[in-house]
This record gives sequence, structure tokens and C-alpha cells, in this order.
Amino acid sequence: MMKIVVDDKIPYIRETICQLADEVVFLSGAAITADDVRDADVLVVRTRTRCNRQLLEGSKVKLVVTATIGYDHIDTQWLEEAGIRWTNCPGCNSGSVAQYLECALLLLEQQKGLSLRQSTIGIVGCGHVGSKVKAVAERLGMRVLVCDPPLGNPEFVPMDVIEREADVITFHVPLCSDGPYATWHLADEDFFRRVARVPYIINTSRGEVVDNKALLRALEEGRVRDAVIDVWENEPNLDAALLETVFIGTPHIAGYSADGKVNADNMVIDAICQYFGLSHPGEIVPPALSDDFHYTGNPLELYNPMNDSHKLKAVYSDFEQLRNNYPLRREKID
Repeated sequence: MMKIVVDDKIPYIRETICQLADEVVFLSGAAITADDVRDADVLVVRTRTRCNRQLLEGSKVKLVVTATIGYDHIDTQWLEEAGIRWTNCPGCNSGSVAQYLECALLLLEQQKGLSLRQSTIGIVGCGHVGSKVKAVAERLGMRVLVCDPPLGNPEFVPMDVIEREADVITFHVPLCSDGPYATWHLADEDFFRRVARVPYIINTSRGEVVDNKALLRALEEGRVRDAVIDVWENEPNLDAALLETVFIGTPHIAGYSADGKVNADNMVIDAICQYFGLSHPGEIVPPALSDDFHYTGNPLELYNPMNDSHKLKAVYSDFEQLRNNYPLRREKID
């Protein structure tokens, strides 16, 4: 007998994952308890479930899979010491975040007067997401600077070059609190005092990468021109004043295209099948857009982040509801 506990807000996965186990239980990710997982073999989560000793000690769980790129909600050291395998879904929603960035940049040009072809973008972090954002910015005709010290690419630049020369600075780094490449409050008060070109700030990585209070002060004092923020400190209890101030503020949905979600679903299914030696039930595919949708080639027709921003700014306390009931969004036309 095999049991899987799954975050019930992971879309499109239900039918397929139910083929893998004798019992599959779907629960609210934030509400999963130690009692819920005590007799489970697999736990499938998103960022709202803290996977640590408190949750998993004494359980039968052998495998934890998070259907996300990030894994700062997983105590990886404890899981490894406890002999529990864990895995994330690297790159699953990179195309979705790149779509968000492209549309945000187009809106900055249309509504804020930013000339993309005459501007420099500084990309902080060039992994799965950052590399795709780099390709988007180059396609839009922007001058591109990239900072990613861990990669050691000689073509990349140090952070101080981005602080001096970038008109747009966008963050695509994992959240890390210590070590030589710590990213917690990477954009802090000192950072905002060093930026030279009164840049636009974009953050779609983790909320704590940008000191939200320092960003608000920088916006109020005119040291930052404007901001596009998808991730927030203390989610879902975001800073309402910052939300009202930024150009675009969205509820951590930059990676929420159906394409990205299905990529994660398939990586979850792959991980479970590989670990337990199960027969693969087949690939999950994203739903098609309605037949009456007509695409003329404008990326904003496929997705306009301003719509998500308007919804969140209307009722900021709906943060989790907007995430959990996100409408169909596609990166492409099938």
C-alpha cells in the first residue's frame, strides 16, 4: 500500500498522480500537519508547506517533492540526515517568468516612457530564469549586463557595475541567508543608496531578496523610479503601502502559466516514478485557450500582468485567494 499527500492547489496533476498510489490525499498546503503525513510515503508540496523535523519526524515519508523551482521552505539538511529524499523542479516555470518580465518591460515602455532600445538592464542571477530573461531583453534590443558570481562567467560583471549603469535591475536568485553568496536583503538600504541611474526595480525571485521597507523609502525619496514586484516579504501579509506605490504588484504568480505548472507536474510524476520504479502514466498537457481567442502577435494579448496587479491592489488581503484560484494563462498558442 502506497500513500501520497499532495497540496490541493497544484493544478492539472490530480488524475495522473492518482494512478501512482493506492491512496492519494489532497490537502491545503499551509495546513498539512504531522498527523497528515505520518503514514504517507510521498509528500508533494508548494512553497506554503514547511518541510522540516517538526512536520516529518517519525513519519513514513521517503520522498518529498516540491512543485517549485525554489526550495527554501525545505530543511534540506535535516531531510538528508533523516534519510528522506527530496527534489525540486528546477526551471519548470522559467518560461513563465520570462513571459512576465517581457510583458512588464513592454508596459514600462508603453506607460512609463522607458525606451527599451536605449536602456540597460541589469540581470542579477543567470540560472534557468535569468538566462531566459537575458534572451528576452536582448530580443527587445536592450543592453544587457549580468551579475552572477557563483557561475564565474568572465563575460558577467560585478554588482557595482549594475548599480552604476543599469536603468532596470531585475533579480532572479535563490534565497540564501548566509555564505559568500548570500541573497537575503541583497537589495538593502545601502544598495538603494548606491544605484546611480534612478532605476526601475523588478523582483520575481523571493520577497526577502529585496528589503521591502528600504525599497519603499527609495521609491518615496526618488532613488528608484518605480518597481514591479511579484514576491514580497512576509507573504501573504505584504506591505500595503509598498503595494500601492509600485507600478505593478502581483501575488507571487509570475511563474503561474499553465505551461509552467504542467512542467512542474510532469517533473513531480517523473520523480515519484523514478524513486519507486513505477511505470510512467504519461505526460500531462496544459489546457488550450478558448476557441474565440485571437492572437495577433502582441505578447500582452497572451498575458498582461497589469490585470493581476489591479486585482491585488483592489483587495490586498486576497493574496492567497488570487494565487490559489489563478485563471488559465498560456505562454503560447498550441
